Amino acid sequence: MPDPSNLRDSTQIVLPASTLEGYREDIDEQFTVSFLEREEMVRIIGSPVVIKDVSEYLARQGVNVP
Repeated sequence: MPDPSNLRDSTQIVLPASTLEGYREDIDEQFTVSFLEREEMVRIIGSPVVIKDVSEYLARQGVNVP
């Protein structure tokens, strides 16, 4: 049985809201994801394939994705 934390890590990216300034609209237009905001943090949620693509997009923009 898969570890829930591994599944969660492959289906979301959690970043400070300020990190996404200037990128959120592009991400929303290019990828099928949902955004959940809480206390100055944004969780980008999507399928594992899409989350990988979003991570690569952010990395190309110079954003460090943990």
